[in-house]
Amino acid sequence: MMKQNKSNRVAVRSKLTAVSSRPVNPGTIHSFTGLDHAMALHSVHVIFYYKEKLFSYFDLDPFRVCLSETLSLYPPVTGRIVRREVDGEWEVKCNDAGVRVVKATVATTLDEWLATADGAEERLLTAWYDMPHGDSSSWSPYRIQINEFEGGGVAIGLSCSHMQADPTCVTLLIKSWAETHRREPVVHPPSFDDLSNSPLTRGLNIHNTNTKSSRAYYEAKSMAAQTSLILKKMGTATFKFSNEVIKQSLLEIHQTCSVATPFDLLAALFWTRIARLKHPKSKSKHSLSICVDFRKKLLLSYGYYGNALHFSLLSLPDVEEKEDFRDVAEAVHYHVSSQGEGEFWSALDWFESRKEEGGQFGAPFRMYGPELTCMSMEHMVDFPGITGNKLLMNTAVFDKENRPVHVSYHVGNVEGEGLIMVMPALEGGLARMVTVTLPEEELEQLCQDEAISSFSSLNPIMVLSGTRRA
Repeated sequence: MMKQNKSNRVAVRSKLTAVSSRPVNPGTIHSFTGLDHAMALHSVHVIFYYKEKLFSYFDLDPFRVCLSETLSLYPPVTGRIVRREVDGEWEVKCNDAGVRVVKATVATTLDEWLATADGAEERLLTAWYDMPHGDSSSWSPYRIQINEFEGGGVAIGLSCSHMQADPTCVTLLIKSWAETHRREPVVHPPSFDDLSNSPLTRGLNIHNTNTKSSRAYYEAKSMAAQTSLILKKMGTATFKFSNEVIKQSLLEIHQTCSVATPFDLLAALFWTRIARLKHPKSKSKHSLSICVDFRKKLLLSYGYYGNALHFSLLSLPDVEEKEDFRDVAEAVHYHVSSQGEGEFWSALDWFESRKEEGGQFGAPFRMYGPELTCMSMEHMVDFPGITGNKLLMNTAVFDKENRPVHVSYHVGNVEGEGLIMVMPALEGGLARMVTVTLPEEELEQLCQDEAISSFSSLNPIMVLSGTRRA
């Protein structure tokens, strides 16, 4: 990939702490589920880009006032993660300590940034410091960074510990902030449902033939995480596929699998191409870990605060040898669609059962790895309660004339085989964005892959990869 001198384009100008406008009730505690604990090695980073300036002077602007009002709905966001005295387990002490907010400037225009920045430089738009190993009582688990580009563009970067929330939850926080700024009702306020009390732990019989395999997969995943990985420097690139590209490709795949989705198509495309880049003994040659959101399947509130993600393993022989990946797309579709409520509850029950003597959960492990992982964000399309262009990320509108022009999602501390994230593109319809994190050498080869660059005879656009190809 083309390298450019892009150093020092992001400069931090000031720091402050935003607090909620209404104090939380004394003694309020937010507990983590077993799944939350398992995600602790990772972080979540979401960046919303806007073409126009959003505010004049953030420190005194109503923009900051409405943030404080929004934070009143989210006590865990302004709290601090501490050890519980009874069993030494992590929990959030909701003490109104506030959220760290960083203001920064970017020495280029927004368009130039999207054309020339790579994934590593984009991370400079999100302030983040890993949780300290010792006392974390003063560590802010959420960070907000306001980045101003030359010419008026703005990027809002929001980061948090994955133990606190998943990408959907973080997106809803920004969306709630925008709704509060517009003086409109918050459509999806946070819900703090208790997932630790699952039907299985209550003794209810939910029969599903896949539950045992699901639990066995998580068991193997946690054991594999104890094996030392050969750590390689990772890189990230984002590919944008237009509505026309996906529509044309689905017409071809529907000849053999009439119900294939954009996710099935893109998961199959990138899995088959990445498998060719892997070592002959790599698990990615025959296995893909697929991550889906289960809010809808478990009838949870869409504002559920925490992690609502399920990982499962799809294994197929000789993936890297397939020139026609339609049968892989079909396998992906039926693997995802066959997952039922019982399998999700069974996995959650397994996480809750990972308690050691004294009541502490087992150590967190790398959820995005060691196998190649593919995350579906299809649930953000036709999100309930949203009209018009029904994309969740497209509703984070602070000014009705200033909608986001791009949204990036990243997961921190991804190692091993890598991560593929498939998400809706803001243009709507069938358009999709694919963000890929791989070892740098593999990523460079992937960005030059002819099968991807000539996909459906219409080249995808690469953004935030150090170069741009149309």
